[in-house]
Amino acid sequence: MEFLKELGIHPHNAGSSTGAKWFDNTRENLESFSPVDGKKIAAISVTTRENYDQIVHQAQEAFLIWRTWPAPKRGEVVRQIGEALREKKLALGSLVSYEMGKSLQEGCGEVQEMIDICDFAVGLSRQLHGLTMHSERPLHRMYEQWHPMGVVGIISAFNFPVAVWSWNSMLSWVCGNVTIWKGSEKTPLCSFACQQILAEIFKKNEVPEGVSNMVTGGREVGEWMSADERIPLISATGSTRMGKALASVVAARLGRSLLELGGNNAIIITEQADLDIAVLGALFGAVGTAGQRCTSTRRLIIQEKIYETVKDRLIRAYGQLKIGNPLDEKNHVGPLIDQQAVAMYQRAIEACKKQGGHFVVEGGSLSGKGFESGCYVKPCIAEAKAEFEIVTQETFAPILYLLKYKTLDEAIGIQNNVPQGLSSSIMTLNLREAEQFLSVSGSDCGIANVNIGTSGAEIGGAFGGEKETGGGRESGSDAWKSYMRRQTNTINYSTKLPLAQGIQFDL
Repeated sequence: MEFLKELGIHPHNAGSSTGAKWFDNTRENLESFSPVDGKKIAAISVTTRENYDQIVHQAQEAFLIWRTWPAPKRGEVVRQIGEALREKKLALGSLVSYEMGKSLQEGCGEVQEMIDICDFAVGLSRQLHGLTMHSERPLHRMYEQWHPMGVVGIISAFNFPVAVWSWNSMLSWVCGNVTIWKGSEKTPLCSFACQQILAEIFKKNEVPEGVSNMVTGGREVGEWMSADERIPLISATGSTRMGKALASVVAARLGRSLLELGGNNAIIITEQADLDIAVLGALFGAVGTAGQRCTSTRRLIIQEKIYETVKDRLIRAYGQLKIGNPLDEKNHVGPLIDQQAVAMYQRAIEACKKQGGHFVVEGGSLSGKGFESGCYVKPCIAEAKAEFEIVTQETFAPILYLLKYKTLDEAIGIQNNVPQGLSSSIMTLNLREAEQFLSVSGSDCGIANVNIGTSGAEIGGAFGGEKETGGGRESGSDAWKSYMRRQTNTINYSTKLPLAQGIQFDL
């Protein structure tokens, strides 16, 4: 495939890197298979412990130099990365689609998110401002400033194999940090391609070797990073189970963790909703990326008077979905990431049925021509109850649960009564309903929307959630502060030294 050649991917590529230098270890390879057609794309060598220690050491050395570069100069490097991504957008978007399984439109959209965060970070490089405050002591000045932390570890998931890395990396770099990235072992070539794109830019700008690093492998490599006192911050995206394990290890060494974990996102549709917008938002939220977004819509909480109308419109909409090769832009839904994900999807359907759910759009796996990988499934809809155990869980698959409510207070209670707290939405043209949803007694999620779905987010706002979603914030707003350490400074320009609590020494 031409896009693989354009990105420098061949059947045998090296696996872990520090800058443009690659450590090639053939002891163990990580093979990448496409869920689109089941074919092997390429193999990448797994990072050994020896390689890992070399990479961390190189990163520490690079930080000592990189932190002294003026932030706008670091921002200029990031600007050039954004330009390179514009040139490689279709190629990298195609790889994301082919290796992960999302539609080509979504794959290219993910690369656009990378471009957008580059633009954001360039502006940020001139706005890493602190505060000044009045001192209680005469002829003293107080202020606070922000400094880089050092090595930032990034652990990303398969569903956004490049965008989430960029959210963390671009901000980390303009803040003066260096990064070590462990991408998902299910999408290693996306990580490799990003490092390939960076290499030429870093070389041209004489960026110290070790500012951007990549490690490959499974859980063991992530455990090395989590326990490594040389890495003061670990930013991790994945399941709640993974996040809890990682957080305890990082906390034990008094490190910092930035967590983006599970979501069980709901849309409330009120009697005063614009149903054209509501149905479209629910449809894309539930089936986009085959339900494998942390912001995917999993629960639809519908006012009982319009419940049947919304259900019927959704059934008709689902009947028009086209499932197939995501590189074909005519298809709406691609495959799940692998056959393990298919098995999880099937278990969730069976659990819903056992707990009393009724499927109005039946699910199931697909086989035959075009579905040879065994990773394709049907998006499905179940009528359920909020108290069903399966409804309170996150299933990374296109399963949508329909729930009824009478009052808005009841609907908000249903939405909030799950362990996760990432994204939420209300569909209403009633100002009072919208404001109640956004109030302190409304949604308990990190993201709360009105008349747009739960899926996706803009670069300019901080992204993240509460409760079992982990509490982390990435991307826009003041999320950059997560990657820096705060320092308070006091300058005495008087001829005296006033002591605390009025203490005096007769010297």
